[in-house]
Amino acid sequence: MNSLFSLFFPSIRAARTALAVSAAMLCCACATPVAQRDYTAFRESRPRSILVMPPVNRSPEIKAPITFLATATVPLAESGYYVIPVTLADETFKQNGVTVAEEAHSIELGKLREIFGADAALYVTITRFGTSYRVLSSVVEAAASSKLVDLRTGQELWSGQATVVWDSSSNNGGGLIGMLVSAIVSQIANTISDKSHDAGRAANYRMLSAGHQNSILFGPYHPKFGTD
Repeated sequence: MNSLFSLFFPSIRAARTALAVSAAMLCCACATPVAQRDYTAFRESRPRSILVMPPVNRSPEIKAPITFLATATVPLAESGYYVIPVTLADETFKQNGVTVAEEAHSIELGKLREIFGADAALYVTITRFGTSYRVLSSVVEAAASSKLVDLRTGQELWSGQATVVWDSSSNNGGGLIGMLVSAIVSQIANTISDKSHDAGRAANYRMLSAGHQNSILFGPYHPKFGTD
């Protein structure tokens, strides 16, 4: 037995050492602070007005762009910016034959500045959106990324992203049968009430609201302008 233990002991000791090193590395990784964003260009630009461009949709849900476009104004306005009315901008694009978001995103910045008079444009790309049924849960999700570009200089001032996921399984304690029933009921309820729209609005708020780490800066129409 002793010889057998001595045969495996080095391997056990090595495994314990490896686990200890891995744990230490994990702790170091968890303790790594989030990199601070460079706001130099943003502060120098001092944009007052923002044009929200038609969102590019990478999700399979055709309603996603409407949700993100319609709900972008409030968080930006609450953050202290004048937002070009999205319905007016959308109609202007359509009247000029621009009906695809990718085409709108390719328009020269100077032309956008000339037409809308905005200081900056917000470009949004939707990556996930909608309600999906899985074996044990119903999931509502919305995710997008965005960037703010100075229409006067062409310089990118800021970029951000946000993800919202609402999973019905996280609120179920009724076992396997209960989870299956809950998933089906949640799927029906989410489809009827269009919870994906609420998730999209929540993602927009999270992505476009000022006042948190690496967020957009407070605009000139906010009392906290210049304090962040």
